[in-house]
Amino acid sequence: MRISEKWLREWVNPEVSTDVLAEQLTMAGLEVDAVEVFGDELSGVVVGEIVKAEQHPDADKLRVCEVNVDGEENLQIICGAPNARAGLKVAVATIGTILPGDFKIKKAKLRGVASFGMLCSEKELQLSEESDGIMELNEDAPVGQQLVDYLDLKDTVIEVDLTPNRGDCLGMRGIAREVGVLNSTQVDEPECKSVAPTIDDKFSIELESPEACPRYVGRVIKGINLNSKTPAWMKQRLERAGVRAIDPSVDITNYVLLELGHPMHAFDLNQLEGGIKVRFAKPGEKLVLLDGKEVELSNDTLMIADHKKCLAIAGVMGGEHSGISPETTDILLEAAFFQPIALAGKARSYGLHTDASHRFERGVDYQLQLQAMERATQLLIDICGGQAGPVLDICSQEHMPTKAPIELRRERVEKLLGIKIGDQQIEDILTRLGMSLTPNDSGWSVTVPSYRFDISIEEDLIEELVRVYGYNNVPSQIPRNEMKMVNQPEHKVRKSQVRNLLVARGYQEAITYSFGEPELQQAINPEVPSIELLNPISSELSVMRTSQWPALIKAAEYNFNRQQERVKLFEIGLRFENYENGLKQIPTISAVIGGSLADESWEGKSRPVDFYDLKGDLESLLKLTVNSGSYLFKLESHPSLHPGQSARIYQSDKSIGWVGKLHPNKKKLLGLEQDLYLFELDLDAIINRKLPKFAELSRYPSIRRDLAVVVDEQVEVAQLIDLIRQTAGNLLKHINIFDIYRGEGVGSGRKSVALALILQHAKRTLKDAEVSAVVDRTVKQLETQLGAVLRD
Repeated sequence: MRISEKWLREWVNPEVSTDVLAEQLTMAGLEVDAVEVFGDELSGVVVGEIVKAEQHPDADKLRVCEVNVDGEENLQIICGAPNARAGLKVAVATIGTILPGDFKIKKAKLRGVASFGMLCSEKELQLSEESDGIMELNEDAPVGQQLVDYLDLKDTVIEVDLTPNRGDCLGMRGIAREVGVLNSTQVDEPECKSVAPTIDDKFSIELESPEACPRYVGRVIKGINLNSKTPAWMKQRLERAGVRAIDPSVDITNYVLLELGHPMHAFDLNQLEGGIKVRFAKPGEKLVLLDGKEVELSNDTLMIADHKKCLAIAGVMGGEHSGISPETTDILLEAAFFQPIALAGKARSYGLHTDASHRFERGVDYQLQLQAMERATQLLIDICGGQAGPVLDICSQEHMPTKAPIELRRERVEKLLGIKIGDQQIEDILTRLGMSLTPNDSGWSVTVPSYRFDISIEEDLIEELVRVYGYNNVPSQIPRNEMKMVNQPEHKVRKSQVRNLLVARGYQEAITYSFGEPELQQAINPEVPSIELLNPISSELSVMRTSQWPALIKAAEYNFNRQQERVKLFEIGLRFENYENGLKQIPTISAVIGGSLADESWEGKSRPVDFYDLKGDLESLLKLTVNSGSYLFKLESHPSLHPGQSARIYQSDKSIGWVGKLHPNKKKLLGLEQDLYLFELDLDAIINRKLPKFAELSRYPSIRRDLAVVVDEQVEVAQLIDLIRQTAGNLLKHINIFDIYRGEGVGSGRKSVALALILQHAKRTLKDAEVSAVVDRTVKQLETQLGAVLRD
């Protein structure tokens, strides 16, 4: 937003310099990007009068002019402009003047005739984009006066970078309001009189989609003269704001846009058929825009149409049938309120960005349409003439925004800001911001004005208070707080303990996006349906993750591609799945390892990591629960894990995760060179832990008995251990597997498992008979239930 300081000071004129004004705006949240001074580059240009203009003796297109600039003598200046003539008041750049573009005026000789200056055109002075000749000034222009003083060109443009929530400041009215509040200065708005209708002409308006456009104001104006010229003061203000002057009707609507912050449009009345309809586009409908581009409209695009055709994309840009021409004499002037959510992203979807869409997407005051209509009508009739019909205000009240009062409490203000602001100052700040206050016992009931879409809760009001009060005025002080001991239940495993254990085992924590690439997720976790995002930031990040593995695999690949020989990453976060009652967020811990087991050293070459390295890390993690015996690893298949090196993890009978080696097909699909091993576990399954209990250490010796049993290959060692524990009872303190053998003497499809049983009594020394009874009972159960045979 470019602001002419000269124009701004007509609204509000605090006794502060330009630099202070810019600083005030920045500190109030309206960041000033640049301050540009106009007029200094024309300091050597004065008003002159051509006293005599004669033909150059050696050039047909040049004239030798004698110019009076109120000096000791007249200047001789050679000029090639066709409109150079005696008696004309002109802009004269004297010798030494540096014109825009770093063009310095020097004494010159053209075809043998000396020239002591330059007669300037509006284009050369950068006062216009085009010019046909030298600039012609009014007859009453005082000779010798500085041109910048005569044309009142001295000005400063302040460029403000507004945040999306401050759409109310996209107009001079909003900026002036802010400056008035910051300086406690009266804001004087230009007088806007209602224009009484002089004709009865109306044009019908229908709101077919009031939920998107609840208000549409229109007015017929006939008999305008578009050959009229836009006043110089208006053109100057438009150009200072970076808007090119076109013709009076467009310039006036643009001026109201800059002044009040409300976009408007003028339709050629003779191009309209039947009446205006505000509706959503129909399937297959197309529109040729004012810039000549044809677009195919989506059915969620709000349109302005008549009974036969589309006229414009609502709040964005008009179509070829919406504009006016030099021959236009009758117009329909319109001002509407569009719900910001209905227009959000629509301009961008068609590759457009306009001043209107920029404002409507952020929210335009829904009570401003009538004032904007009266202001534009007044300017149009003053400049172009014509007769105005009655204002037609079509409004669906049930779809209009409403502002519920917000309760503002004194204690809350002081608690959040850490300072006390007096009641009178609070009321003054909020009132100047346009809010209505009703005092009550605890503070105030505040009604927010219609132009502030960003204020809805008490904290928003408090933010406004400190913003205007001044962050620099808030004293710096050491924060005070009562330190309380936080309960740390012993039966809970803290995330910090999980992190510390994995870091101690050589892992590094990764933090990845909660959404990912749909193709990669489908490849890694095909059994869980993807959850698509409605408004993804990119096509590569368009689904919520149903597993942390895809992101961790990509992170591992990224590290391997950058010469990292060993990777051990873990992540604690959420994965997402659809359930009957909606989206479910599942706390999860996942890890991936690959490469060498250890860094290279003088001790020898390190071996690659394998399944049991990862399983060992996972078992260490489960030991934090002091109940690792309740967890079971079962050989099962996962579509992304190696069929011979994968296991499902159970807590009692509940599945809580997976561990295994990445499937060779997935490795090939992803173009990986390294083998990867992964686990994923529901975090809630390891958060609760069994509280340890003290048990007296036995002072009596333990006894070891070794068993070597032959079982079928499909019998899991875990089954052997579980059955032995159940049979041996409390005397069994530990089981250790010290050998597994397959081969000669065992038989095909069989394996030999050697186990060491450690038995001990807490109160006395065990007898051989007791130990033998336990071993015999155990062997019998193994034979009966698992078909085990003692190995010879």
